[in-house]
Amino acid sequence: MPAALGFATIALFLLLTMTRRVSVLVALVVLPVLAALAGGFAGDLGGMVLDGLAKVAPTGIMIAFAVLYFSLMVDAGLFDPLIRGLLRLAKGDPMRITVATAVLTLCVALDGDGASTFLITVSALLPVYRKVGMSPLVLSGVVCLGAGVMNMVPWGGPTVRAMAALKLESSDVFTPVLPAMGFGIAWVLVASWLIGRRERRRLGVLTEARAEPAADQPVPTAAAAPGDGPGAVRVGAPAPLWLTVFNLLLTVVLVVSLILELMPLPVLFVLGFAVALLVNHPTWEQQQALLDRHAKNVVLVTTMIFAAGVLTGVLTGTGMIDAMAEALVSVIPDALGGHLPVLVAVTGMPLSLVFTPDAYYFGVLPVLAETANGFGTDPAEVARAAVLGQMTTGFPLSPLTAATFILVGMSGVQLGEHQRFIFRWAFATTLVMTAGALLTGALSL
Repeated sequence: MPAALGFATIALFLLLTMTRRVSVLVALVVLPVLAALAGGFAGDLGGMVLDGLAKVAPTGIMIAFAVLYFSLMVDAGLFDPLIRGLLRLAKGDPMRITVATAVLTLCVALDGDGASTFLITVSALLPVYRKVGMSPLVLSGVVCLGAGVMNMVPWGGPTVRAMAALKLESSDVFTPVLPAMGFGIAWVLVASWLIGRRERRRLGVLTEARAEPAADQPVPTAAAAPGDGPGAVRVGAPAPLWLTVFNLLLTVVLVVSLILELMPLPVLFVLGFAVALLVNHPTWEQQQALLDRHAKNVVLVTTMIFAAGVLTGVLTGTGMIDAMAEALVSVIPDALGGHLPVLVAVTGMPLSLVFTPDAYYFGVLPVLAETANGFGTDPAEVARAAVLGQMTTGFPLSPLTAATFILVGMSGVQLGEHQRFIFRWAFATTLVMTAGALLTGALSL
């Protein structure tokens, strides 16, 4: 019963959101509540929801202040040189911009943290896409592909979880799949070229005069906010040199601190935004104007994250996740036992839409590894397969992962549209990496 309720809840969620019958926020809250009531968990519903909200609270706090921080920096013109440089390099060509998006994402995602990758890349590139008229779905999709592959690094979520769940070392899990990761990176570049070429056919190549602003005109970002005093940095106007240097140094320090994990991410963004706001907008009126200007974006993103906490809290608290894991393993035929690693790799990405990372790696993976061991397959091989598929290309698509809502929220796209646009490309990434792992011996048939 719990397993059937869990699968039905996820299936109905995907159906309703991808067909745009209801908003994602409504589906995230109402469907798990109805499932809990149907399963007889009404008495425990409040506690389960609170547990789920508590788990996503740090992410919600981080994204709220991160959106404010990067919005402030965009207003201050920090990314204008990058925007002009990309436009100049791309010469108004959507294909080149799309490939540049993939390259930038692959570099930024070296820290292994999807949230910070989405925050940095989308903040820097969304103005470029708007300037050229490109679809934001291209941005969210290509960033999804690049961040998904780079999430395989040993300090990224999937590999760490796989090693912890099966008590393995990095040399057992990550090192053998490095060549397959190379295949994945190559495919992301090819996919971005193909997607960009399609966008070029839709838009054409911008003329140089349209692609690059005049020297005395900054890249437009937004209208100047009412109430800004004489000392304020006005939106869309170039900031003084000293302030631009300060903002650049502050952002570099913040990004380095994120990578080195000097403090928890929410703390870093709270402190960073407070300092940036004080220096860029020193008066109360200016600070209130900036908060008013970007409040809508903050609310849109954070409400999705907390709504996702309701879904994961109910699925975990009712035991639906555990029951789904057991049901999944029980349907594997004995004839496929010897081919379990390949099966895990191929099905991992679609299953990321059903299981949270913790549920898959600490609930499903140990059972799969033990099952494979009974067929004479090394559990480490199953761990590699899981890393290749589950959550490497699936995590920027899954409604059960908070980082997904950071990506779609900041890009300004609907989750269902994002999933429909990039799912086949993401699944192809898993297939390419699985083939690479088979060719290089990381997996065996």
